[in-house]
Amino acid sequence: MLRRITLHQLRLFAALARSMNMTRAAEELHMTPSAFSIQIKQLSESFGAALHEQVGKKLFLTEAGRTVAAAARDMIERLDLLGMEIAEQQGLTRGALRVAMITTARYFATRMIGDFCRAYPNIEFVLEVVNRDQILQRMRDNLDDLYIMGQVPEELDVVALPVAENPLVVIAPANHPLCGETAIAPRRLAQEPFILREAGSGTRQAIERYFARHGVTPSVRMSLGSDETIKQVVAAGLGVTALSRHVLALDAASGQLRELDVQGFPIQRQWYLAHLAAKKLSPPARAFVELLTGQARGRAS
Repeated sequence: MLRRITLHQLRLFAALARSMNMTRAAEELHMTPSAFSIQIKQLSESFGAALHEQVGKKLFLTEAGRTVAAAARDMIERLDLLGMEIAEQQGLTRGALRVAMITTARYFATRMIGDFCRAYPNIEFVLEVVNRDQILQRMRDNLDDLYIMGQVPEELDVVALPVAENPLVVIAPANHPLCGETAIAPRRLAQEPFILREAGSGTRQAIERYFARHGVTPSVRMSLGSDETIKQVVAAGLGVTALSRHVLALDAASGQLRELDVQGFPIQRQWYLAHLAAKKLSPPARAFVELLTGQARGRAS
């Protein structure tokens, strides 16, 4: 009976046990909910026992499900360690590296990732681009080797290394009246309709702290979860925003957006390469850390 069970099915069930939601677990593994459900059903049939149950809208693991989930986590962790041991023996000729990064980081990190892939062409690079809430959950679940983020979580025990500057600037349409002004006061800026990132994002938190320090409340017209969408909305004249200068640099040629001269800006922030403090880094992960920190030292010198 147990010979029909596959490692793939155990990985799926471990994901289900983490999220306790069939749709979210399927999305995490880039599967359709129907295909995911079929695999979980086949796993239950192989054990001859129900592994989960639905009560109202909530999913719960059965006693058998909890036992299988614990065993699945143990097996996956042991296989990951085995992979690292083999990679240690082979150096950097083979192996894989899993990295998750905040969506905004793609404006600067893709070049560094390209440098790594060219330097180590035989290393499989697996990249997840997610929002802040998702990256924090991935850290809690220990899903990746390394994380690229702009704000290090205080609630988790992590090692964080600064790898690039991330200045936050105020951006407006090129024909906005404020484009010709200098030293714009926070109170004047707060009168403009603001387009902000979604609640909880590091960028939004930095902006909210800025206005709170100056005792004013911005007029938030819209909250969006994508920098690209925010740029389009601002270019259409619907408001101003604050984003990483890296984002604006990519639109310099179009001339649609301008950086405003605002008191207290740019807000100086950093991009960090982080990992769980208890994480044993594989050779590919250590090589990636060395590449990014080495480039950061080169820019600082």
